[in-house]
Amino acid sequence: MAIIVTFEFPGVSRAQYEEAVDRLTGGAGLNAPSDWPVRGLIVHVAGPTPDGGWHVTDVWESREAFEHFTAVLMPILQEVGIPTAPPLIREVHHVVR
Repeated sequence: MAIIVTFEFPGVSRAQYEEAVDRLTGGAGLNAPSDWPVRGLIVHVAGPTPDGGWHVTDVWESREAFEHFTAVLMPILQEVGIPTAPPLIREVHHVVR
């Protein structure tokens, strides 16, 4: 079952986000879900928050796919100084592609 994963990163900058993306993709950037280092991403959106932080929402094909991704993501977040907090995870009822 697909899930929605939402991260809120208070105090995180666009530069930190982009550095994490560069490390995740080997500098290739994000243009399609296939650019992620693991399979299972359906959609990724990110942007600044009104309080000067960063917001990320992903839709993953399954909780297992997301958990596989976190094994790759968490060390990278530490390396670029992004504090980790548990994401909000919800089940998806309907996805339109």
